[in-house]
Amino acid sequence: MTTLTAGASRGSVQDAVQNAMRDSLPLTFAPMRANDVDEVARIEVDAYPFPWTRGNFFDSLASGYLAWVARDADARIAGYFLLMPAVDDMHLLNITVRPDLQGRGIGRRLLDEIGALTREAGIDAVLLEVRPSNAQALAVYRHVGFIQIGLRKNYYPAAGQAREDAIVMRLMLSDVPLAPPGHSPGARQS
Repeated sequence: MTTLTAGASRGSVQDAVQNAMRDSLPLTFAPMRANDVDEVARIEVDAYPFPWTRGNFFDSLASGYLAWVARDADARIAGYFLLMPAVDDMHLLNITVRPDLQGRGIGRRLLDEIGALTREAGIDAVLLEVRPSNAQALAVYRHVGFIQIGLRKNYYPAAGQAREDAIVMRLMLSDVPLAPPGHSPGARQS
């Protein structure tokens, strides 16, 4: 299993605290199934002003995209992500942490799992779009090692009839160290 923790080698107190918080909530990763979509859609509506629809999730599953959920010890979905493999990169279409669990390192663990799945697919880069107004996500992506490679004008819907740009970011996994032996962001189920 890989980790996207570029900062872990620095050994800072902040990284130690984040690692302890990340490891304190047990997560189990499993492929998203059709019967997960209702719970995922509820989380999506709670997390975003412009959420994906149930149809978007069903279409992604039908298209064969890599869709995964992370469940907590109570078997509730703590977060999820959807990936679309392309020739040169893995496109991260959606990554979401349940709002009541945000700030506890789960997003970072989802990114660790995305890195592992991307490497297992023989792909060395993860590509994503993010709203400039999503400061929390931008900070996490930058900390992990994503760099801005472009800007998509008027990509996202915004309040009223407005539109918001998307920052396009890429993470080259060859630039990210492997996890130390025995580290895993969570257990996997088939």
